[in-house]
Amino acid sequence: MKGGMQGMLKQVQKMQEEMQRVQQELANLKVTEEAGGGMIKATANGQKELISIEIDPQVINSEEKEILEDLVVAAVNKVLQAANKLAEDEMMKVTKGMMPPGLKLPGM
Repeated sequence: MKGGMQGMLKQVQKMQEEMQRVQQELANLKVTEEAGGGMIKATANGQKELISIEIDPQVINSEEKEILEDLVVAAVNKVLQAANKLAEDEMMKVTKGMMPPGLKLPGM
């Protein structure tokens, strides 16, 4: 039993190291989403940080300020959801087969 426990601890330690590596790599992964048919583009990294917003100059109109604001919010929400999925997918690659079904670790 003792050898089995040591083996399990080594597996957990390896998984933790791999998860740290993936967390660092997520900072370099990018995902872009758009709203308004591409008029607004938002880019985030795999750590769920907003990196940039691109606004098509054609939609910049002071009379339609609220519409522009709504499009920016929509694009940001979409890209943050995509970044969250990207992070989850990358972490699942690390933990696949090492965790019992239904068990979720914090931050994943």
